[in-house]
Amino acid sequence: MVSAVALMCVFGLGMCFVLLGSISVKLMPRVNMDAGKFGTLISAFMFSCLVSSLIIGVISDTIGFKWVALIGFIATAVCIFILATGKSYGTVMFPCILLGIGAMALNTAGNVMAPQVLFEGKDPAAASNLANVFFGLGLFLTPLIVSYLFRKTSYEAAVTVLGVIILLPVIIALLAKGYPESKAGLNIAATTKLLTQPAVLVAAFVLFCYIALEASFCNWLPSFGKEVLQKEKPGIEAATADASGQRLLSFFAIAMMVGRLATSLLPGRLNVDLTAIGGWVIAGAAIIAVVVIFFMMICTKGSNAALLAILAGLAFAPCFPTTVGVTFSKFSSEVYGSIFGIIFAVGLAGAVIIPKMMGNIAKGASIQKSLKLLLPACIVLAVLAIILGLI
Repeated sequence: MVSAVALMCVFGLGMCFVLLGSISVKLMPRVNMDAGKFGTLISAFMFSCLVSSLIIGVISDTIGFKWVALIGFIATAVCIFILATGKSYGTVMFPCILLGIGAMALNTAGNVMAPQVLFEGKDPAAASNLANVFFGLGLFLTPLIVSYLFRKTSYEAAVTVLGVIILLPVIIALLAKGYPESKAGLNIAATTKLLTQPAVLVAAFVLFCYIALEASFCNWLPSFGKEVLQKEKPGIEAATADASGQRLLSFFAIAMMVGRLATSLLPGRLNVDLTAIGGWVIAGAAIIAVVVIFFMMICTKGSNAALLAILAGLAFAPCFPTTVGVTFSKFSSEVYGSIFGIIFAVGLAGAVIIPKMMGNIAKGASIQKSLKLLLPACIVLAVLAIILGLI
């Protein structure tokens, strides 16, 4: 049952990261929110994640994974229930901060437990890959469920269903036995020393660029899809355009799952050491992302928008896990936890800044035009990835 808890935590993390984007097309008009204010909500969530990620590890050491998982599920559910009933901008700001706490609790419980409890702890890489698939399932199913429910029932009822879904695992988490003991600790001296390592610094800024890109897509894809469809068919019903935009998130998530599985399986079949060429793989993915984003900026058809969302998911797929793997290969396993904490926190800073800037640009123009902000991030990502591979 502990294995199930770990996978449900990672699934819940996927829900957290796509939640605001999934409900954005209904939430924004409900609370009279423009693109700039929605970008502020995203930044509040990501900043909360950043701060929470620096604290949750210590908490898990003190109270154990069981209670961290429970905090994650309950905090996330409470956040969703508040979003379901909130009718003003001020009301929906607080749950976004709470969502960051819930997300990082689920992140810690799921991603740290999974390598220890799946496959009897004998194959951490396979366990992490499996966990990433469940993260992708959370990304995929959340907008799909919301898109369906928005057409069948009210906003309040649809969002409440998501809260019930994330609350159900609490029962399993309470009943599960055999939680692993946390071995991660906060070592200030070791962490400070790692901050001087070039590979850690470069990897941190690689994730700054990448997580900014992924967060931007997770939160702005529905609005992008809706915008394109309304330009193509000016008379289309708002509900139809909303549903079409939300489906782009599901396409994006499926492509991410497929891409990550392919990246983990194909190199072995081809007798290629992925870690050795990881920097070039990430750089190549970033260049493909540049092309995809450029075509998104000039896209005029809903069908092309869906195809571009899929291509973006495939391009983004290998970036995060490959960055982590390449970075870990340069250090001993004793410092993996500290390294991950550093580069993940810096990566979240990118998610705080870039989606908000996109919202500010879109407020005076359009989502499509705001996508130009992501092009420099892709180019910098490609350059830094090559440097990371060569260090």
